[in-house]
Amino acid sequence: MPQYTLRRALSALVAGALIATGAQAADTPPIAVAPYAPDSGTVTVRCGKLIDGLQDRALENAVVVITRGRVSYAGAANAVPVTGPVLDLPGYTCLPGLIDMHDHIADRPDDTHDLKVYFTRSAAEQERVARENANITLAAGFTTVRSPGAYIAWAENDLRDRVNRGEVAGPRIQAAGIYLTIPGGGGDMLVPGVAEKDIPARVRMGVARGPEQFAEKARLAVAHGVDFIKVIASGAVLAYGGVPGAPEMTPEELRAVVDVAHAAGIKVAAHAHGAQSIKDAIEAGADTIEHASLADDEAIAMAAKHKVALSMDIYNGDYIATEGRQQGWPEEFLRKNDETTEAQRQVFTKAWKAGAPIVYGTDAAVYPHGLNARQFPIMVAHGMPPMDAIRSATSVAAHYMGWEDRVGALVPGRFGDLIAVPGNPLEDITLLEKVPVVVKGGLVFRNEAP
Repeated sequence: MPQYTLRRALSALVAGALIATGAQAADTPPIAVAPYAPDSGTVTVRCGKLIDGLQDRALENAVVVITRGRVSYAGAANAVPVTGPVLDLPGYTCLPGLIDMHDHIADRPDDTHDLKVYFTRSAAEQERVARENANITLAAGFTTVRSPGAYIAWAENDLRDRVNRGEVAGPRIQAAGIYLTIPGGGGDMLVPGVAEKDIPARVRMGVARGPEQFAEKARLAVAHGVDFIKVIASGAVLAYGGVPGAPEMTPEELRAVVDVAHAAGIKVAAHAHGAQSIKDAIEAGADTIEHASLADDEAIAMAAKHKVALSMDIYNGDYIATEGRQQGWPEEFLRKNDETTEAQRQVFTKAWKAGAPIVYGTDAAVYPHGLNARQFPIMVAHGMPPMDAIRSATSVAAHYMGWEDRVGALVPGRFGDLIAVPGNPLEDITLLEKVPVVVKGGLVFRNEAP
C-alpha cells in the first residue's frame, strides 16, 4: 500500500502519551489539517481491555504495538517491553478499526429529496462532498469502508486514490464506481418530470440490457480501476417506479458480470431485496448480497450453504421514517421503506440463526456519515451477540472484502487501525456510537481520551 506523503508532525508527546491535533466529533465539520506523517517508527497503545476481532473473549490489561504502520504485537501487557511513544488508555476497550461494507462515501442523504442535484453537481463539488464524508467517517471509527457505487461514477475512485497518497484524511476505501442496472431499474437515474434526453449520460453510465451489454459495462468498470462491482439485481427502495424485490437483471446478465469480475480477480456485490433475485445472484456467483429485506427461507439457506454474506442495513429504516418525512422525501420512498424495514429485521434474525454470514453495512447514502454505528444496537436487539456484531464489522467484513491480510483484526502483520471506547462494548454496544480514539496506520487521527 502507498505510504502517506502528507508530512505533518503529530502534535505532541506529553508525559509519554501520543496526542493528535485535529480531533473532531462525528457531527462537526471536517478538520482542516490531517495529522498524518509517513508510516514509520513505533507507537504502543495500552488498553484496559482488548477485543482483537478474532477471539471470543476480551483480553484484560493488554497492549498493541504498531511499527511502521502495522501491528507488530497485540496481547498481554507484561509480555513485551514498551518502546517509543505510548497512548495510555486505562479503562478503555481497544478494538480493530471498524469496517462498513455499504458506505456510499460520495453521497449524502440530503440529496434524496431531490435527486436532480446529480444533474447539475460539478466534479469539484462532488469531490468536496466525498472528502467531507471521508473525514467524518474516519472520525466515527470506521477506518475501512466499501463504497458500493455512485451516480457520479468515479468520484469514490478518485477519493480512494487521494487517501492512499495521503493528500486527504479518510478511511481505507474499496470503490465500485458505476451501478450496473437495467433501463428504469433501481440504479437508473430516471426522475419523474425530467425527460430522458435531459439527463446527463454520465449519471447513467452503468445502464445496460442483455448479457453482452452488461459484460461490456463490467469491463468498463474494471478498466477504471474499481475494487469490486455492484449489480442492481432487484428493485430498490429509494428509486422511482418498480417494486422493491422485483427481479430486474436476469440470471444470464448477472452471470455475465460475475464472469468478467472474477476473471479480473475482483468480487461482486448484488443489491437484491427479493427472494428470487437473491437466489439468482447467489447462483450466478455473487460474493455478497446487499439488503436481502424480503429473503425467504430458501434464499437464506442458499446464503448459508454457499457462504455468501448478507449486508443488511437494519437501522436506516428508522432514520427514513422520521427524518425523511421531516425533510420531505418522496412519498413513494417513505412507503417502500415502511414496507421493508420490519421485514428486513425479521429476515436478519432468521439469517443469523440459520448461520448465514452477515457483514456490517449501513447504506450511508440514506443517513448522515458519522452515524454508522447506530446499527450495532439494532443488530444486538435482533439476536446477534455483541461480540459477533463487532466481528461483522471487523474480521468477517475484512474476509468478504478480500482484505483479511490488511484490516479487521489486531494481529501482527495487519494495518495498525485501532479504535478505543471507555468501558466495555460487550456490555453496552452503544458505546461504539461515539468513538473518542481513532488510530489509522499507527497515526492518531482522533484522541478525546482524558
